[in-house]
Amino acid sequence: MTLVLEAPVREWYCPNCGKTDQTREYRPHSRYHTCPKLRYLAAPMLERHVKAKVTVTERQDYVGDDIPQIDPERGRPVQNITTLRDDGQDAMVFAGLASNMPPPQVKRFRDILRWRR
Repeated sequence: MTLVLEAPVREWYCPNCGKTDQTREYRPHSRYHTCPKLRYLAAPMLERHVKAKVTVTERQDYVGDDIPQIDPERGRPVQNITTLRDDGQDAMVFAGLASNMPPPQVKRFRDILRWRR
């Protein structure tokens, strides 16, 4: 006798835009979507029975030479997307990317050598 186990159905929703979705997977997983209410950033979807608030936090510090995630509507750097639930919070952090390019004021090779010291 062969048993076929069906994957459990998980229902997801977005508390901001109202989008719903279903997944069928055994392993623990999460679901993301491009949310129009969160300025078209990749935001987490929540399981149907979870009540939470999902917000975008702008970056407050100086950007400098970092390459940050930019808010497409406002043109400002985004620090994280926070999911605040009754029993805790999660954050998806957008860390700045490093670059091997010298700062824009460095123009000549000897300036690059001086900059690297």
